[in-house]
Amino acid sequence: MHVRRLQSLILAGALLAPLSFASARPRAQGDLLDRAAALWSKARTARATFEQTITNSLTGGTLTATGEYQQQKPGKLSVSFSKPANERIVADGKYLWLYLPSTTPGQVIRTSMTEGSSGMMDPTQFLNSPRARFIVVPAGTLAIGGRPTHAFTLTPKSKAGAPFQTATVWIDDADATVRQFDVAENTGVQRKVRLTSFKTNVAVDAGAFTFEVPAGARVVNH
Repeated sequence: MHVRRLQSLILAGALLAPLSFASARPRAQGDLLDRAAALWSKARTARATFEQTITNSLTGGTLTATGEYQQQKPGKLSVSFSKPANERIVADGKYLWLYLPSTTPGQVIRTSMTEGSSGMMDPTQFLNSPRARFIVVPAGTLAIGGRPTHAFTLTPKSKAGAPFQTATVWIDDADATVRQFDVAENTGVQRKVRLTSFKTNVAVDAGAFTFEVPAGARVVNH
């Protein structure tokens, strides 16, 4: 695969992703992952800001990004980057659109989506029946943004079709918010996403889930 296109797909796999929920009364930490999954299942929309770091073992390079994320279930997601500026990732329910001119100038990459899925950026990848799909191992504690969290490392029980090799998800002790996730991708890429804000069941911009091809850009189907 062309290196620039691979970098675009790596960057797209980030997203961001996901995440957090309404407040809940603190409980024993043993069921924290289950609480997070239950709360995410009730979320219809989500909106967040994020910081992301991607390390590419193929090139030895590191990419950093910041931006805003919006999601509307099922299957719609928008990532608007402030760094790199003017870059976008949009899932409109049918296609995933990647416009990342810092790595693929003059190109838009379009990928067909599985119905109801927003791909690697959708927090459902971690929180859809996690104990049935993953081997779950507690992975310590960390204060993120001044809030205590517990981590869980998720390893897919079935390698066939698994979205990643392993993922460590850091969940807020008080409200079951996912504050950070560290993912080892099947491509060998490592990505870390820290959510600097997150709200669910809030208003989102309907137009954010529509992608218009920039003038002069060429659409490449992947």
